[in-house]
Amino acid sequence: MLSLAKKKGLIYLYSGMISIDNISFYLGERTLYENASLFIKPKDKIGLIGLNGTGKSTLLKILNGEVDLASGNISKAKSTSIGFLNQDLLSYQSDESILEVAMQAFHQAIDLQHQIDTVLKEMEVNYTDKLLERLSSLQEKFEMIDGYTIKSQAEELLEGIGFKTLDLNRPLREFSGGWRMRVMLAKLLLEKPSLLMLDEPTNHLDLPSIQWIEDYLQNYEGAFIIVSHDQTFLNNTVNKIVEIYSRKLNLYTGNYDYYLEEKGLRNEVQQNAFENQQQKIKEAEKFIERFKAKATKAKQAQSKLKQLEKLDRIDAVVDENMHVNFKFDFKTQSGRHVKRLGNISKSYGDVDILKKTTLSLQRGDKVALIGANGKGKSTVLRIMAGIEDHEGKVTTGHNVLMSFYAQHQLEALNMNNDLVEELKQEGSGKNEQELRAILGCFLFSGDEVFKKIKVLSGGERSRVALAKSLISESNLLLLDEPTNHLDMLSVGILVNALQQYLGTFLVVSHDRHFINKIANKIWWIEDYQLKEYPGTYDEYRWWMSKRVFSTESTSKNGKKLETKSKEKPIKIKHKTNLNRKLVDIEGQIKEREALMKSLEIKMTQPDIFQDRDKLSQINDRFQKIKIEKELLTKEWEILISSNE
Repeated sequence: MLSLAKKKGLIYLYSGMISIDNISFYLGERTLYENASLFIKPKDKIGLIGLNGTGKSTLLKILNGEVDLASGNISKAKSTSIGFLNQDLLSYQSDESILEVAMQAFHQAIDLQHQIDTVLKEMEVNYTDKLLERLSSLQEKFEMIDGYTIKSQAEELLEGIGFKTLDLNRPLREFSGGWRMRVMLAKLLLEKPSLLMLDEPTNHLDLPSIQWIEDYLQNYEGAFIIVSHDQTFLNNTVNKIVEIYSRKLNLYTGNYDYYLEEKGLRNEVQQNAFENQQQKIKEAEKFIERFKAKATKAKQAQSKLKQLEKLDRIDAVVDENMHVNFKFDFKTQSGRHVKRLGNISKSYGDVDILKKTTLSLQRGDKVALIGANGKGKSTVLRIMAGIEDHEGKVTTGHNVLMSFYAQHQLEALNMNNDLVEELKQEGSGKNEQELRAILGCFLFSGDEVFKKIKVLSGGERSRVALAKSLISESNLLLLDEPTNHLDMLSVGILVNALQQYLGTFLVVSHDRHFINKIANKIWWIEDYQLKEYPGTYDEYRWWMSKRVFSTESTSKNGKKLETKSKEKPIKIKHKTNLNRKLVDIEGQIKEREALMKSLEIKMTQPDIFQDRDKLSQINDRFQKIKIEKELLTKEWEILISSNE
């Protein structure tokens, strides 16, 4: 076998899969992994999770051969190729067009094309049978590797993740870091490595692009490992979860929802075992203390002491669901009408964003503004905040105190302040202990809170700016992509805080789990107009799918059928229609209940219960049908309420 690594970290060639065998890794005095092991099969779709700082990105770098191990082995097959999308690629620049950069994935086809071009040029002045045979051979090889389709493949993928056709020939250098990251993602996907490693890919994708990537990954032929805090994305793409916990790589077969359920069961078993062991240890220690000085029992006491020293101690379960008393406080309640956009128009040069659109924020509205990048979501926030020029009128209601969080807020941070000092500048009146607890919610612990702002990374600065926005006494929050750079625990804390917030907020986000947890209204931009759906994201998605289906339905003469309403989920004019619709939905609910019962019975059968792959497939189907039933039930409730 051939060693591929340097110094102490060993990577051996291995047949058919990747084996991580008892690896240990130290970052300064901190242990990230200790005798950790994992087996990666060729078709595994893995979600890699864990708290920030536990070593998720480090593991990917180890697998990529960038970091040496303290001990242990990583074995992989000779044919294994690895493609790694990491945050360092944000800084990559090139004068080549984004299409040319993406097409670098087809290096073999491009090399053959260059050889073909050289032969053709030579044949212009020296036409020989030998050159003709070489040209024929090169063209045959080119066709065998689908060389004639590489441009269309690259164009399709780039457009799938959000680029416009007109952008494909623009130089990579003209795009922002997030868009450059998309190009590198496209290049990796086109390379189709046997192991694809993606580090927080959804941070730089909008909702349509995330959904496109989900579809792509569901059909990906190789294995992949994804580091992500997007629970919905993980549920829709992975079949295994690997959690970095207690310096080990803990494997769960199933998606993220299955992991949560299984981890709860494992924690219960572990905690019971820990408590039983602690009881036995206490009894042993009590015996030793009581009889160590007695001659008749000293030997037994010494024996028990040796047993305790050799005992393999069971760790207590660490509660990772931080219970932080993080509440929004504001002394002044706003009036009923918070903000009103009246006949707002906005364009950038020849590009129209909004045309005479009108919409209002009312007190208590929890709004998520969603949609593709470039549609104007952040522009709407800036118009609301009063920092973007526009046509039309923005009216602010009585006693409205506003706080605006966006990436540009990083520039307003005082570089010479430490984190606690910076939060004190917000004037919330909170003491240092309270401010440190809040900083802990945003991943700053211990002495880290006394770091200067100037030494923080861009992601760390964004978390400080978000914390500042949230501790202000504002009764209106405008938040632009607040979950970027937060791990799942911090996202959960933010969700809890926003759920109990008594004020009004407008959030731009692409995190569907987050949106569904915090929003009671959905806004989007369509035909240069701001539109509103009065419900959760799941309800909006259900309504939108039915609306699209209705819009795309055609009559016999080929004309599109008209939809009665585009902005309201249901509009019933006649009670007969209502009753018919209710009966139809009730029937669909019963069908799904019957299917769920059938699947529950299947999952208890020994041959399926013992086969993790089969069990996972049936469980995935069960969860999908369960969601369908819940959405049908919500629609039924909306129908009922419309008749009251």
